[in-house]
Amino acid sequence: MEFKFSVLDYQTRASDAVVKVFDGQPKIDALSYVRDIGTGVSNKRGQVSLGLTDADGGAVASDGTGFRNAPLRLAADELFDNVKKVQRKNGIPLSGKLHRDLGAVELDVEMETGTGKTYVYTQTMFELNARYGWSKFIIVVPSVAIREGVAKSLEITAKHFHERYGKCLWPFVYSSSRLNEIDGFASRADISVMVINMQAFNAFDESKSKDGRGGDKTARIMFSERDDFGSRRPIDVISATNPILIIDEPQKMGKKTGATRKAMTQFKPLFSLNYSATHKERHNAVFALDPLDAYNERLVKRIEVKGIEMVGMRGTDGYVYLQDIKVSPSKPPCAAIEHKRQLASGKVAKHTGNFSEGDDIYHASRELAAYAHGYRILRIVPDQNGQAGYVEFDNHERLYRGQVANDSSEEDLRRIQIRETIASHLQKEEVLFRRGIKCLSLFFVDEVAKYRVYDEDGSEGVGEYGRIFEEEYERAVGARAADLASGDACGQAYARYLQGFDAHDVHKGYFSVDKKGRAVNSKLKRGSEFAEGEDAVAAYDLILRNKERLLSFEEPCRF
Repeated sequence: MEFKFSVLDYQTRASDAVVKVFDGQPKIDALSYVRDIGTGVSNKRGQVSLGLTDADGGAVASDGTGFRNAPLRLAADELFDNVKKVQRKNGIPLSGKLHRDLGAVELDVEMETGTGKTYVYTQTMFELNARYGWSKFIIVVPSVAIREGVAKSLEITAKHFHERYGKCLWPFVYSSSRLNEIDGFASRADISVMVINMQAFNAFDESKSKDGRGGDKTARIMFSERDDFGSRRPIDVISATNPILIIDEPQKMGKKTGATRKAMTQFKPLFSLNYSATHKERHNAVFALDPLDAYNERLVKRIEVKGIEMVGMRGTDGYVYLQDIKVSPSKPPCAAIEHKRQLASGKVAKHTGNFSEGDDIYHASRELAAYAHGYRILRIVPDQNGQAGYVEFDNHERLYRGQVANDSSEEDLRRIQIRETIASHLQKEEVLFRRGIKCLSLFFVDEVAKYRVYDEDGSEGVGEYGRIFEEEYERAVGARAADLASGDACGQAYARYLQGFDAHDVHKGYFSVDKKGRAVNSKLKRGSEFAEGEDAVAAYDLILRNKERLLSFEEPCRF
């Protein structure tokens, strides 16, 4: 499948807000300079040869030609006047000064989460190049996950922007193990973009480095001379291009005086652009799409919350879960209640039954003592006016839809949560299936071992949550497919779709992996929200790098 993108007015206004700050700057294309190519082995002609390749695997010219952003020709007061003009136009309070800690000016763009920040700053790079000739950009992100998402976004929007601007970006993800790609960045005359996560460079002040701090060993490579990089420091080659910094989620990168911010100054940026929904530190704001604006323009995502609540019922002991209240135009409402029931073998197992007013769970349980008193149903009240429906028992205790009462274990609660997620997914999925849209659901688990386990030989198996999921999924799909068998053609097609995949194939887990390829818990480390590194990248492959496949109906994974 292929994504299609639309040009939206508010995104264009966000790009224009940045671009107009530099009104009066002349356009200067491909400003060349003598690039440091490092030390190497001389060939027969006396030329230095390092055997370097660029981000695309092509050879990098060894003649020392590099291309960098032209310097700003605007004076500080001219820039500040332009900033205030943009602020007046966009209804933003005027700044009291020009912020210049990271380049000639630091501009803030505020955009609500989910409204396309990555698209906007990608468009902004093209606009800055088209109007002023600037072509060197560094996108700084707070984590590997966001880094991979940004890289994927640049990839899938490439065709769209090429159709609009007639040219392509040349992006690469910085890696300390592939320093040769920096030469490609510096030697290209085209729009070149380096995507880097802060852990890759935020150990600039090595005197404050601590053993075990996430990213320090890798980060120090940025600021040290490397034999495998022609005895050069990567930071020097990068900073010589006079790059423009684009900072994605700056509020996650620490304080203004922190290591990450200090390290960013070493890139010697021409200027910097901050993109976030929640700026903690304010600079020169030029555009704001706040939550109210996003809501009014119908841009925000909506969520529905289905809660599971554990309660105690006075004078009763038996386990009950009010799963649903079913309403029919021709019959009184009935309640779907999960309870325990004695089997013919004498064992006790959970069972879901439909109950009407006057029914007694005691009889349905085959006279388990736990249900002997207080479980005859007096009233069944459906949902109304946004309030959850409830069942009232003969002791006048009420159990609301979604509540679990008495004698419930941790596994009971998790099973119900998984079951309800599957039920909600299938309900939504059937609607979206008719529109040709794939539905995905996401679980957050407390530890990897609850979902995935390994035996002594390293063979992979499902953990407790995986087992519960497969049991509940098979039961739910079996029931739903039976209901759809007599439905319309589209319903029958959906039933065939449900039955086309095994339960084991429809769910996958995204975790960090160890050197043996086993899923492991993410470890918290000082200086970052989660441990980030090369071993974590594999955890994001399907969801972040292969979105087209994930969103296709041929890919069975939906959970």
